[in-house]
Amino acid sequence: MTTATPFALASIPKRVEVYEVGPRDGLQNELRTLATVDKARLIEGLIRAGLKRIEVSSFVSPRWIPQLADAEKLIGMLPQRDDVIFTALVPNLKGLERARDTGLHEAAVFLSVTESHSQKNINKSVAEAINTAREVAQGARAAGMRVRCYLSTVWGCPYEGLTPVSRVVEVVKQLADIGFYQLSLGDTIGVGTPGQTAELISEMTKILKIEQIALHLHDTRGTALANALIGLTMGVTTFDASIGGLGGCPYAPGAAGNLATEDLVYMLDGMGVETGIDLDVLVEAGELAQELIGRKLAGKYLQAALGEREKVASRARSSAS
Repeated sequence: MTTATPFALASIPKRVEVYEVGPRDGLQNELRTLATVDKARLIEGLIRAGLKRIEVSSFVSPRWIPQLADAEKLIGMLPQRDDVIFTALVPNLKGLERARDTGLHEAAVFLSVTESHSQKNINKSVAEAINTAREVAQGARAAGMRVRCYLSTVWGCPYEGLTPVSRVVEVVKQLADIGFYQLSLGDTIGVGTPGQTAELISEMTKILKIEQIALHLHDTRGTALANALIGLTMGVTTFDASIGGLGGCPYAPGAAGNLATEDLVYMLDGMGVETGIDLDVLVEAGELAQELIGRKLAGKYLQAALGEREKVASRARSSAS
């Protein structure tokens, strides 16, 4: 009897890039505002673990996201390494000027697919948001910066329900000429299912190269890893993730955090997919994030690893007494 190879493992990408969003997408949703030096410590821990692309902050007005008001100061404290790319969210030309002055080589523009979320999130229609993204992207490219684009509410919207794939296609077609090197598709409220994800990626590859597509998955209903696996089997090679599962959305009530970086790396390691990330060192970064935030984080592998570590320590204490 022959045994079939599950999930066509022989055909999946041999290497995947993990795009860490915890320092931005995670911390912006926390009630506690971390000291700049602590943010720098966390980012340095992520670098030690092997992460090469890290979204460190946002140049949104501090009035809207006070947790990230120290973007310039933080970036000035970070180690400059040729093998690590830092990026930040850039909402408009004023934010772009701030980002450019820090020396960042990459900017991330963003918008929602649905009108209701766009109005709640940035007080603009989708058409206005597309124009702003185009304006910022043009300015960033003129300054020698690469441009990444985020789309929110791609799978579903907290105000409008399920997002039709046709709506996503319509928006992406309007964005195709802004010059982004990568489009990150966001399941902002974590409603995506594997079948929906497969349909979405299939339609996106009619417009974009698979290398241009990234998945930004939230785990509200526990399907983030399942959707990541579907993306992997369809050739996606960039996945956004957040240390410990930090994150959410202030305009998406009930949305859980992002796909935890450790959970993603554990799955990929088990499938023989290279990430360049040391899982043990990543757990150390997750433990630091938990200490800084002051609460248990949602990452399942993180909690399992910390639990095992505590058992070993407890046995050692018992043996010594």
